[in-house]
Amino acid sequence: MRPYSDADLPRLQETFAAWIAGAGRCGYDHVGELPHRIYENLRGRRPVGELVQLWESTRPESVGEIVGLAINLRFGAAFDVFTAPALRGTDAEREMLRTAYGTTARYMAVDEPEEYVLTDAFDCDGTRIRLLTELGFAQYRTWDDVTTRDLAESVAAPAAPAGFVVRPARLADAAQLADVRNSAFGEDWTGESYRSAVMTKPGYAPEREIVAEAPDGRIAAFTVYWLDGHNRIGHFEPVGTHRDFQRRGLAGAVMRDAMHRMRAAGMATVTVNYNADNLPAHRLYASLGFHREYQTYGFRRRRPDLT
Repeated sequence: MRPYSDADLPRLQETFAAWIAGAGRCGYDHVGELPHRIYENLRGRRPVGELVQLWESTRPESVGEIVGLAINLRFGAAFDVFTAPALRGTDAEREMLRTAYGTTARYMAVDEPEEYVLTDAFDCDGTRIRLLTELGFAQYRTWDDVTTRDLAESVAAPAAPAGFVVRPARLADAAQLADVRNSAFGEDWTGESYRSAVMTKPGYAPEREIVAEAPDGRIAAFTVYWLDGHNRIGHFEPVGTHRDFQRRGLAGAVMRDAMHRMRAAGMATVTVNYNADNLPAHRLYASLGFHREYQTYGFRRRRPDLT
């Protein structure tokens, strides 16, 4: 096990794409979720090298090959663990889960008042559910709907209301992109923090953040789309609309524009995940042709007293 660094991201995404190609999507999130979770979700907590861990093989035939990843302290209390298909269900995966639980619990004891350490598992992933149960985790909620859309199906033109312009983002938009995120998600970005923590980090490209610009020049809605060329799967994460501009069809407009771009880039399908009880998100994505493929279940285990 060793700390993650920015230079690892390209190889990590290639590794994830190969895992998905070999084992399917059950248990693995899109390669675009990696930079989003590492840089956006962990922003402002601790250096990513403290919170993100890689496991590499020491076998002579595969020395240095990535075989596991943990992202700790997401949302202040949760961790993700992804394990190479060949190690699923083994003592190696069990140890990765124990380590991520311990790491997250240790930082929670300093930074967070939460009672439970959280993680999730795909509903189709019986191996992970079994291991979590054996390690003392209990299922307590349905977390996300994991949805998909065939890009061979017709995608409507990305029409926006009169006066609005749908376009790719630019680095100069950082302050506006921070403002729309703060309004949509109740966050506390500044232009400088969004630029330094996301826009200039590996994996992100401004041309893959599609925005709807209002007549007054403000960014009213946005989405970031991600590409997995190996598996020809596109992905949305995140999607949001400023409170001042909601219910005008702007989120749909930026997503349609992005789907046209994904199809031009050779993607065959596109996915988006959202909280299963978020009815406005469900209505939006259903209206765009997405249907549920999987759900993820939330699991929790009480945080040990480390004080």
